[in-house]
Amino acid sequence: MSRTALITGITGQDGSYLAELLLEKGYTVHGVVRRSSSFNTGRIDHLYQDPHDPAARLFLHYGDLTDGSRLVTLLEKVQPDEVYNLAAQSHVRVSFDEPEFTGLATGMGTTRLLEAIRMIGLTCRYYQASSSEMFGATPPPQNEETSFWPRSPYGAAKVYAYWMTRNYREAYDMFAVNGILFNHESPRRGETFVTRKISKAVANIAAGKQDHLYLGSLDAVRDWGYAPEYVEAMWLMLQDDQPTDYVIATGTAYTVRDFLDFAFGCVNLDYRKYVRHDPRYDRPTEVDALIGDASKAGHEFGWSAQIYGRGLARIMVESDLREPC
Repeated sequence: MSRTALITGITGQDGSYLAELLLEKGYTVHGVVRRSSSFNTGRIDHLYQDPHDPAARLFLHYGDLTDGSRLVTLLEKVQPDEVYNLAAQSHVRVSFDEPEFTGLATGMGTTRLLEAIRMIGLTCRYYQASSSEMFGATPPPQNEETSFWPRSPYGAAKVYAYWMTRNYREAYDMFAVNGILFNHESPRRGETFVTRKISKAVANIAAGKQDHLYLGSLDAVRDWGYAPEYVEAMWLMLQDDQPTDYVIATGTAYTVRDFLDFAFGCVNLDYRKYVRHDPRYDRPTEVDALIGDASKAGHEFGWSAQIYGRGLARIMVESDLREPC
């Protein structure tokens, strides 16, 4: 029989790739989307089928992690075998401007979803999208045993969600896991995130549609991977015999400056001629270096990254060059 999955945040980068993966594996997929007066399903439009079609296996439902009663009714209706909680206010810099909402959605939203599962007695496997931002100022490399030291409201909210997931696993014997994913990017990344902001600007500058690119710190070190590979790791975690937590990362370190060099190099341009600093993009507290150690995932279920910084930049730039500027 086909398995059923429920994905919160299905319209985001990770949600869209995960929906593709699960549909390819024969799942019926239900996605939670927030109500908006404008369409926000662009990343999954190519997957959509008329729900009246007997062959349809993707279904969308209005809902929000800030509405616990709606989560209860959705879970009761869908009865998923697997739940992937990918929804969040996920922009780190924005979390400083909206700390309360970030905590409400990213932190407390996880509790509402876990409690809804517990209240209705649903037997399912639960994936929590944790983040390398939880490590914050803790020196790299970071793995599953590394202490958390978040440096943003987003990171702090994710730490709370992480511990609530572990608490529900240990208190109620739920199959609940944390995937501590380091930065992972793709052509579907939102245009306000630094890697996509860079790749989009490269395409615009190459086409003569943009003169400069404004960024914050260029010295932050990050471990950048390719999002489709990371969502496969999410699925693999829920196929384990026992629930546990995993770091997913490439183990490589590049600065924002490096990524600029890779991206502008795709069109034979020198980024130093186009990039300008804008202090409004600086964080009040910066995270200097995030470099993950994913050896546990490699040992337990054979996962390893195949695409690294330079290749990732090329994939993103070439995609944006194909799109109308």
